[in-house]
Amino acid sequence: MAALDRLRATLGPLTVAPLYRSLPVSPVPQPPYLNTAALAHTDMEPDAILALAKALEWAAGRRHGVRLGPRPLDVDLLLWGTRTVTAPELTLPHPRLRERRFVLAPLADIAPHLPVPPGGETVADLLARLGLDSAGEIERLDWTVPPPAGTGTGG
Repeated sequence: MAALDRLRATLGPLTVAPLYRSLPVSPVPQPPYLNTAALAHTDMEPDAILALAKALEWAAGRRHGVRLGPRPLDVDLLLWGTRTVTAPELTLPHPRLRERRFVLAPLADIAPHLPVPPGGETVADLLARLGLDSAGEIERLDWTVPPPAGTGTGG
């Protein structure tokens, strides 16, 4: 995937989670999304990584459109260690991280013991607290099998 290659080129080695398919969390009809998570160790500041994420989305063809509408790529910055940020363009940890199974499941595959500020609960603990009905069903996929046609990438 080109976005992961560019992240590696900029951030260095990544630990990448398995791929998951989920239904969109949106009132706008659209196909299922593909989700993953990546862990990097970098000296870059969060605002620089956010700029990189926006550039990756633009390069993949994302344009301003309907809120929560279909998009070819959605790159979210979820956590920055134990740092919290509240700014117009960026909130860390991601404001909906704790309620989205399609975010927590791939993250738990690569960093289950990662503490999430401000409370310090681990990713695995947050995932375990979600009920099965929370944030829709997800399905773990094999990276080596091409995704079905009409599946978008999201976050």
